[in-house]
Amino acid sequence: MCVCVCVCVCVCVCAQWDRWRVSKVNSDYSVCPSYPSAVIVPREVDDDKLIRSARFRQGGRFPVLSYCHLRNGMVIMRSSQPLTGANKKRCKEDELLLQAVIDGSELGYIIDLRSAQQAQQARMTGGGFESKSCYSHWKRIHRHHERGKVVQESLIKLVEACSDLSHSVDRWLSKLENSKWLSHVHSVLSTAGLVVECVERDGHSVLVHGSEGTDNTLLVSSLAQLILDPASRTVTGFLCLLEREWIQAGHPFQQRCAHSAHSHARLKQECPSFLLLLDCVWQVWRQFPLALEFSEALLLRLAQEVYASNYGTFLCNSEQERYAAGVKENTHCLFQCLLKPDIEEQYLNPLYEATDLAIWPSVHPQSLQLWTGMFLRWTEYAQNMEEAREEVWSIVKEHRERV
Repeated sequence: MCVCVCVCVCVCVCAQWDRWRVSKVNSDYSVCPSYPSAVIVPREVDDDKLIRSARFRQGGRFPVLSYCHLRNGMVIMRSSQPLTGANKKRCKEDELLLQAVIDGSELGYIIDLRSAQQAQQARMTGGGFESKSCYSHWKRIHRHHERGKVVQESLIKLVEACSDLSHSVDRWLSKLENSKWLSHVHSVLSTAGLVVECVERDGHSVLVHGSEGTDNTLLVSSLAQLILDPASRTVTGFLCLLEREWIQAGHPFQQRCAHSAHSHARLKQECPSFLLLLDCVWQVWRQFPLALEFSEALLLRLAQEVYASNYGTFLCNSEQERYAAGVKENTHCLFQCLLKPDIEEQYLNPLYEATDLAIWPSVHPQSLQLWTGMFLRWTEYAQNMEEAREEVWSIVKEHRERV
């Protein structure tokens, strides 16, 4: 592990510890192959109940604690879809697990990252959703998110448009719009904002899931934490967030990032979920230039490393696979490298001013822009922007030395 001492540390420090516990039920990865060996769950739910809940969730991804809000103690949980099937099966242990998350008088929200129609159709193939009758203290909200091939094709179209600048402006803008990439950015930011609204403004706990719980679920949960949690906006906190919510949480990097959008090869399981996260973080950074301790340069470095890296951080698809392959013993950790003082300095935001408040990014179409530093990286425009950023850095450093 790179930044976090373990899966629990970054979350439990801010949790009401008497309500939660660290479970090693998955210590041999037999309960859920894609989960880490240690997870945080409600204290009153024993390991036997967790095992039964895991059998009721796709891929064994039972609900686990992702984040606890300091201000009011509300939490963000994440999981995969329940396996209710066409016969509307139920699992009392799974119901008890979610009931333990909230007090009997409270209401929780389940943010299902599929349309209501998709969730209904999932029952025909063994999946499904939480019914109102079985989860009476939870209200389900559907927010449709594209996934897999659709998002990958969107990235390919975007890269093709950005690679050919010979078109007229109108033609280029048309190709950009047709890629629908910014529509995916909008969807993620909008749903993350909904999660933040439930937790921060309304004071309700949230469970986030789609189907597998390894892509859009991680996108929404991690972005919501960036918006809510000041610690996640520091360099160390952000890398810890990625370690916990993506690497340890079982995002299949090897499958999703096998090729870049420039490759002619096509794999069924490719999807630029992590790149989409970085784009969303860039949108937040652009709208709140003082709120994040890190600069765009860190996001660009991560975007590069996830597809081609000399480090072992993004290897394999899960903690179990990395353990079996001896990644920790045989490779270097990217995050440890980035946190070396002389290297970290390259990625600091000179305008950073810490704030304890949540930040609320706008999702209006005019507020979302193409990430030029990424997708137009080698054009004259991007190079000019880089020179401008270096000049800003120089001015700020000179000012600080005088003060």
